[in-house]
Amino acid sequence: MNDWFEAEQRIERAQQLSESFRWEEALAEIDVALSINPNNAVWHAHRGTILEELARWDDAVLAYQSSLELEPQDAEVAAALGVAFCRLGRFSQALEIFEKLSQDHADLEPAYCHRIGIYTELGQHDKAEEMFYLAQELDDSCPRCFFHLGDSLAVRGQHDRAIYCWERVLEFDPGSIGLNRRIAQSHRSQGKLQKAREYYLRELRDDPGNTDLLFELGELALESGEPAAAAAKFGQVLELETGHIEARFMLGKIWLMHGQAGQALACFDAVRSLSDDKPDLPEFDLKVGEALFRLARYLEAREQLEIAAELAPDNGAIPNLLGDCCLAMNKTDAAADAYRRVLALDADNAAAHHKLAVCLLRLARPAPALDHCLHALRIKPAHSAVMHTAVLAHLQLAQWRDARSLLRRALKIDAHNADLQRLFRRLWRYRLRHYFHSILSLLNRARGQSTT
Repeated sequence: MNDWFEAEQRIERAQQLSESFRWEEALAEIDVALSINPNNAVWHAHRGTILEELARWDDAVLAYQSSLELEPQDAEVAAALGVAFCRLGRFSQALEIFEKLSQDHADLEPAYCHRIGIYTELGQHDKAEEMFYLAQELDDSCPRCFFHLGDSLAVRGQHDRAIYCWERVLEFDPGSIGLNRRIAQSHRSQGKLQKAREYYLRELRDDPGNTDLLFELGELALESGEPAAAAAKFGQVLELETGHIEARFMLGKIWLMHGQAGQALACFDAVRSLSDDKPDLPEFDLKVGEALFRLARYLEAREQLEIAAELAPDNGAIPNLLGDCCLAMNKTDAAADAYRRVLALDADNAAAHHKLAVCLLRLARPAPALDHCLHALRIKPAHSAVMHTAVLAHLQLAQWRDARSLLRRALKIDAHNADLQRLFRRLWRYRLRHYFHSILSLLNRARGQSTT
């Protein structure tokens, strides 16, 4: 009798400790009670709830299963087991439990409610909606149903309907953490940046130390064209979490936007050191290469950009910058190859056509250079820099009339362009030089024939 009495006392103590959120101590008490009487289904279930609070989901599953072995018909414990399976990502097992619950207890709303979330995770959104309407027939004010359906709708890009669902959740439970953030994200995905900011700030008031929220507010500020505000938010993130790699990287990108390549590179070096030299960040190698390029450290920039190109072969910005880097190093053939890679990804990239034309002119290939200039002008007809290059190509091809006509057209578009004005003043010299070269060529040919 003493052992049974002790077990009951332990359970009482575990309940008191649970009410004080002293979960580890509560677990120790309930374990002692179960060692005395392992055949009490309610105690096993209580143990499962404590393990949930400790985020020990695998152990919670075992506790609920032990309870159900003793009381197989306990629908509440079965539902708790299904939720634990969901937490572990074991959705097929969870689905099996909730399907059986709905067969055995057709009026049990959680049997439908939780399946909305499961079907959403499995990408079966039609079934998720079907479960939502079945659950509504039993309880039309369940916040969890609206929450799960909101997630399903957001995944499908139906953001207005998702926002409506999450607003309903806030009506039922105004203190719900995370809902304002979800609403903010949906507004942001639709480009409604001011509305997004409003909901982010609401969430931040409830959770002021959340670095993820601050980071998203920083991203939002950048999208809104407010780099200074973005930098302030990323700075706040780093004050709270000095090792936040993404925030430091974003600060580096902002420095780069403002032409402060040295400051940007210092941020990128810090990111590298924080991530054991292997930062898993989109565009990291590209941005490091860009900073090095702007600092005229071309060899290092080229090496970094070649790494970036291997990691992201479909990113046209990388070969474009690689081409600029090679051109600065007088590696004209390599630069031309890089710009061709840009055009392979985007055949109508006017800037790449122009840069390739510049390379071809340097390589004394004026005809293909002119073709690329004309292609660029079909895309951007009023591009005076392309016209300047095209005129040079015409001159190398001795196409004087075409050169003069295009040059006059360019000056109408950009009358104050010093390069165009200089070229116009020298146009007659190019023609005269070509004329004398032609005469000398004829004389040399004639002299050669007379000697034979």
